[in-house]
Amino acid sequence: MTEETLALIMFGTTLILLMFGFPVALTLAGSALLFAFLGEHLDLFLTALLGAYPQRVFGIMITETFVAVPLFIFMGVMLERSRIAGDLLDTLGLMFGTMRGGLGFTVIIVGTLLAASTGIVGATVVTMGLLSLPPMMRAGYDPKLATGIINASGTLGQIIPPSIVLIILADVLQGANEHAGQLRGDLAPEPVTGIDLFAGSFFPGLMLVAFYTAYMSYMAIFKPESCPALVDNKADKQPMMGRFIRVVVPPILLITLVLGSIMVGAATPTESAAVGAIGATLIAISFRRFTFSILSDVAQSTLKVSSMVFVILIGASMFSLVFRGFGGDEAIERFLATLPGGAFSAMLLVMVVIFFLGFFLDFIEIIFVVIPIVAPILIALDFSPLWLGVMVGINLQTSFLTPPFGFALFYLRGVAPAEIRTIDIYKGVIPFIFIQIAALIVLSIFPSIATWLPSVLFR
Repeated sequence: MTEETLALIMFGTTLILLMFGFPVALTLAGSALLFAFLGEHLDLFLTALLGAYPQRVFGIMITETFVAVPLFIFMGVMLERSRIAGDLLDTLGLMFGTMRGGLGFTVIIVGTLLAASTGIVGATVVTMGLLSLPPMMRAGYDPKLATGIINASGTLGQIIPPSIVLIILADVLQGANEHAGQLRGDLAPEPVTGIDLFAGSFFPGLMLVAFYTAYMSYMAIFKPESCPALVDNKADKQPMMGRFIRVVVPPILLITLVLGSIMVGAATPTESAAVGAIGATLIAISFRRFTFSILSDVAQSTLKVSSMVFVILIGASMFSLVFRGFGGDEAIERFLATLPGGAFSAMLLVMVVIFFLGFFLDFIEIIFVVIPIVAPILIALDFSPLWLGVMVGINLQTSFLTPPFGFALFYLRGVAPAEIRTIDIYKGVIPFIFIQIAALIVLSIFPSIATWLPSVLFR
């Protein structure tokens, strides 16, 4: 047995254990330690390499970019727990209520806004399901269309900035970019930052929103019985305009301020996240929805999610250290580089593998375990790291929608009424899966959709 064979066995064993639901951080670190000592027993690994682990953990903890993670989580949870998301749905639902498909358009808009404020798929899908599914059913919507649009809109947090997915992915891609530079003999590759990835995902995210809106328009025009109007008579414009200004404008201004300050380079993602957290709290106070009970709930939720992210990151660091100590990364690089079809085949294979892993693993696990292994060789094959990051984000979003294992489907099934059949949820996302695949194809043909804005803003 060789070192590389043992590395691949470790990788497969870890994936199997994760699929069985064992704690992620403990599985990553535990399997790595187990195989490290097994490797030493077989004279295939030097456990002295583990002495570098504390320094790796210290490097993670002093990374300023990661401070943005709990701040963005706080911002999103505050907007959710203070029922601001519910007010957005109610207000926009009344405004678009006279239109066929009006509630569907409302779900897309609110899903986009929540995606730009949380980046947490589970929270967005659950919130949208609880708030928008009952009125859509009362209005006579086709259950398949209603659940499909909720699932698709709820997963936009994977790709629309600011997103914790993009923050974590940017840091991992930067390490992969440096490794790829070594493979190419470039000791000073162009850096990849969270700001770059935010800018790179901006237009692809809007492209997905446009595709969803186009599909909703098609259904409203050609299958109006699937999405009837919510109300028969138009609401009084004057009260509605005042309600719009009071309910909708503040969250939009906050998101614009947070994203705008990042895009123009006036603030780092961490600084903008701090502004977002404070801004969300001030909006809750202005809506008279702020209590110390809500603050305590938001703080606890933020702590739980942030702790999960960082504990997984620490466990993944141990896994990566041992995997590279076995030379597993070099085996993967040689395999991808020698595939028939060259770079295209390598990219296609990686996308397919990530897609299927998304059925069983959370995005954090995939980003920390898989991306550091495959990204360096793809970047060395001349793929843009920014474009690669956006493709991975949309790919993961697609896998989260795909039956029968998609995470978003389980989130919605957990809060959907009993009369909504699971098969309706599965059928409802099929059109959106094809939309996602179409977006990936468009992005692969026109990579400038992801690379143009960063090149204009930051070069």
